Amino acid sequence: MTGIRITVTRTAGSVPRGAGTQMMVWADRTEGTIGGGALEWAAMARARELLAVGGDADTMTLPLGPALGQCCGGSVTLDLRKAARLEVAPAAPLWIYGAGHVGRALVDVMSPLPDWDITWVDTAADRFPSDARATILVAADPALTLRHAPADAHHLILTYSHVIDLELCHAVLSRPFASAGLIGSATKWARFRARLAALGHAPATIARIACPIGDTGLGKHPQAIAIGVAMAMLGRNEVGQNEAAG
Repeated sequence: MTGIRITVTRTAGSVPRGAGTQMMVWADRTEGTIGGGALEWAAMARARELLAVGGDADTMTLPLGPALGQCCGGSVTLDLRKAARLEVAPAAPLWIYGAGHVGRALVDVMSPLPDWDITWVDTAADRFPSDARATILVAADPALTLRHAPADAHHLILTYSHVIDLELCHAVLSRPFASAGLIGSATKWARFRARLAALGHAPATIARIACPIGDTGLGKHPQAIAIGVAMAMLGRNEVGQNEAAG
């Protein structure tokens, strides 16, 4: 069913959402958000006016303070255009190894985000929840799954076994990757660095693996670890998107 796709094309000053944010408006429903509040209501009203008269496109530039009485103080330019659906930006590949407490918490936190296309790896099918929101890979030797990971994948290693963790670190460092993180203490990481060096990896290459993962100040609860990791991953992905756009 055809509706109106609203896209934030330009911003200045303090605004609710950045350029590229989209929402869809139909006569009876909406999908997505460009920030809510008076801005969104004004955009929705104009979109429904276009639908009512059969219009194809329009542009709106709204100063949020003077025009809408919002306290943001910036301005937003919107493109309104007839469309059937939102334009979905490609998600970054994220490979998570381990379906224990932290792995489950990570997938729970990150799978609703459109930024990530999650592949979840562990050694047995019954280690995964029945409602997993990720692509599931079951492998007796998880390190062998790396041959299927794209070169721009992000890797988070948090299995139940230090042996498997080390094999995964070795496999990640032996191929192209975007980023990598390992769950563990400073003592574990010191041992892993020595073993990875013995396997032939240079110190600068080994240093590309972040350990421990997340924000240690948030604590060691699985959900706290997951929140810290998600914050770091979202910041990293935002930088990557900005560099690509530039």
